[in-house]
Amino acid sequence: MQILILLIFIFLLARLLVAAYNYYSNPRLPASRRSSDEFVSILIPARNEAQNLQLILNSVLGLKGVNYEVIVLDDHSEDETFSMASSYASRHEAIKVIRGKPLNKGWTGKNYACWQLAEVAKGEYLLFVDADVNLHPLLLSSALHRLKEQKLSLLSLFSNQQMLSLAEQSTVPLMHYLLLTLLPLKLILGHRFAVFSAACGQFMLFPAKEYHRHRWHETLRDKVAEDLCIMKALKEAGLRGEGLMANGLVSCRMYRSFNEAIMGFSKNFMAPFDNRLSLFLPFIVTLSLGPLLIMAAGEPYQVVGLILIIFSTRIYTSKLAGENWRINLLLHPLQMLNLVIISWTAVQQYFFKNSVWKGRVVVQVPASS
Repeated sequence: MQILILLIFIFLLARLLVAAYNYYSNPRLPASRRSSDEFVSILIPARNEAQNLQLILNSVLGLKGVNYEVIVLDDHSEDETFSMASSYASRHEAIKVIRGKPLNKGWTGKNYACWQLAEVAKGEYLLFVDADVNLHPLLLSSALHRLKEQKLSLLSLFSNQQMLSLAEQSTVPLMHYLLLTLLPLKLILGHRFAVFSAACGQFMLFPAKEYHRHRWHETLRDKVAEDLCIMKALKEAGLRGEGLMANGLVSCRMYRSFNEAIMGFSKNFMAPFDNRLSLFLPFIVTLSLGPLLIMAAGEPYQVVGLILIIFSTRIYTSKLAGENWRINLLLHPLQMLNLVIISWTAVQQYFFKNSVWKGRVVVQVPASS
C-alpha cells in the first residue's frame, strides 16, 4: 500500500511542479498599444449564438490600432443568429454575414464553417474566434505584435473564463486546472516535439498565406479538437506556434448550465490523450481516486502533505488563469466529482459514438490517426 501511495505522491508532485513552472514563467500575452497597417479578417463561426453575438460584435467594434473586416458565418442556426448578425452588418460596413453550406460528409461542423470563412476572407491575417468571447480593445494589436515578433505561424490564447453560477464554478475551472498541470506552456514554442502542444479554438491567429498553404481546417476536417490537432500538425511541419494565457485580453463565458458544461467538455476531454483509453483512464483514476486513497489509508503526515500539494497547485493554476483561488479551493471536492462525471460521459461517448453538440453527432477519432 505504501508503494502505491508513494507513486500517487510522485504523480501529484509532478503536477505541482508543472503548475509552479507555469506560474513563475508567466506565459501571458503582453498587452501592446502598437498600431498596425496590416488587414485582419476576424472570422466568427456561429451556430445558435444569438445570445452571444451582441457582446462579441460590440467588443470587435471597439478594437483599437488595427484594420479589420468581420465575417460571421451562420451555420444553419435555429435561433435569431442570422437576423442579429445581419442587423449589425446593415449598420457597420466592416461586418459581413454569410450563410453556411450544408455540412459535407467527413467534416465536423466547426471545421467546415472555419474553412468556408477562410475562403472568403481578404485579410493578411486570419483570426478565428468563437462567438461567445469578449475582446479587449488592445487584444488584436497585442496579438499581432506577438505573432510578428516571434515569427509565429499560429498564436492561440487561453481565454479568461467568466463563471456566474455554481454549475459553472464547479466545472469550468477544470479546464485550466488540467492544462496548467499537464503542460509547461513555454514548451509549445520552445520545443519542436509535437507532444508539447496545446491550443484553444476560442482564439486562433494565423498569417493568411501560411494558413492557405496548409489549409489547416480542411486537412484536419474530421477532428473535434481541431485546435490541438492544428498546433500538433503545425509543429510537425517545422513551423512555430505558441499558446499563451490571454492575460485578460480575451474573456469567455463558455457554458451556462451544468448539463451544457458536462456535454461540452466531454466531447473533447480525451483529446490531449490522443483519444486513447490506455492513456486517459490511468490519468483520471490516479487524479480523482488517488487522493481519496491517501486520505483513507495514509499516515497523518501523508494526509497533511496531500492537502499542501492540492492547496499549492490550485493557487498556482487559479492565479495564472485569472480565477478566484479561494472559490476553487472551496469547490475542489465538487470539481473532482464533476471531473469523474465528465470522464465517465466521455468514455460512454467513446464507446457508443453518441455525443451530440448543437444538434450534430460528434465522433471522436485518435488525434494521431
